[in-house]
Order: sequence, then structure tokens, then C-alpha cells
Amino acid sequence: MNIKFALAVSESGLFEAKHFGDADKYLIYEWNGQDFFMCTELVNSFKNFDEEKEHGSRKKGGAIIQLLQENHVQVLVSKQFGKNIQLVNHFFIPAIIDDEIPQEAITKLKNSIKWIEEELSRNTQDYKLFTLKTGTLKSVIKKDE
Repeated sequence: MNIKFALAVSESGLFEAKHFGDADKYLIYEWNGQDFFMCTELVNSFKNFDEEKEHGSRKKGGAIIQLLQENHVQVLVSKQFGKNIQLVNHFFIPAIIDDEIPQEAITKLKNSIKWIEEELSRNTQDYKLFTLKTGTLKSVIKKDE
């Protein structure tokens, strides 16, 4: 099963303590069933989109979702997610990491790939949140009431 991942990083290519939608760019990696390889880099031209109205706007979330769907991404990787996690988990598996260097996050993703494949194979919306630190935690994303 081939799986595409979007890693939310800064201009310098490192993870920062920012929400996924506030990243400068997305490094697109693909898992080919054996290993990860870098596909492309997407500049986040929606970083400040509709932010003057509200931080984490749904319009901004929708624009980023469309960009990533056009690039066949299935998993989002970031240090943080904002309230739009309740929107993005309909389309993608969100994964929180605590690393700064993408290659360290790739190692953790590789160690958790069977769980990620299993989550994708459920063929559902409302994917669970993956937290990848020293181990892997899968949790339900709570919805605002």
C-alpha cells in the first residue's frame, strides 16, 4: 500500500511548534511498502489565508485540504494541530510528533506504519489522531458540542 505523508515544516525544513496550517511548507513523502522517499515540497500559500477574520479559519482549512487532496496526501504530520483537526480528520490521518528533524519523524512513522495502514484500511472518515513519541498512541478526536 502506497501512502503519502505531508510533513509541516519551516522554511529551514524543521518542525516548529506551530499548527499544521501555519507551516511554511509541506514536505511530501511516500511510503512504497518498503521505505519512505521524498516526492516533492509544497509551499503553503494559504498560511495567512483568511486569518484576519479568525485564526484557524474553516476557509483556510478547506483550502489546505484541497491542496493536499490534489497531491494525494493521506497522513498529516506536525508538532501541533489547531481546531481544524476536527475538519481535517475527515480526510486525513493527523499525526503529532515531538521531533524537529523530519528524518527522525520518518523513523517513528516507519515504526508505526502497520497501525497507519490499518487506520487507512478502515475506509472511514473521522480518522483517529496518532501521537508519535517514544511509542504510538491512537486516540479519538473530540468534537465541539
